[in-house]
Amino acid sequence: MKIRLIAVGTKMPTWVASGYSEYAKRLPNEVSLECREIPLSKRSKSLDVERAVQREGEAMLAAVGKGDKIIALDVNGKMWDTHQLAHQLGDWQLSGRNISLLIGGPEGLSTQCRQAAEQRWSLSPLTLPHPLVRVLVAEQLYRAWTILNNHPYHR
Repeated sequence: MKIRLIAVGTKMPTWVASGYSEYAKRLPNEVSLECREIPLSKRSKSLDVERAVQREGEAMLAAVGKGDKIIALDVNGKMWDTHQLAHQLGDWQLSGRNISLLIGGPEGLSTQCRQAAEQRWSLSPLTLPHPLVRVLVAEQLYRAWTILNNHPYHR
């Protein structure tokens, strides 16, 4: 199974790239994790924020793999504890489909991204900076995999 982390924003700080890649490389080939960055739409007086977010959403949906299950990271989504995430990961693997996780930019996800999602996942009721979400998601996916495979990392 391939998990695509489709995230708005490019040119992440070194600590983000380093943290994300550390956990992504720990995952085995049967649960590979890749990040596809979507450029942040330019904001200007002539282009309102709503339209910029809509453009980002269109680009995100274009980056989704054919037949992928789309999961939106959304503050209004369902919160899973680590064991529930492990269960979700196991279900995703059994489905035989690849996964696209959508992470919005500073203003969040577009309406069309939320509507296209088969699931919505909330990491926290806190507002998290979108670069940090990449690292957090990668670590939690790795942790969920370790639970499913009785690896000692989780202990």
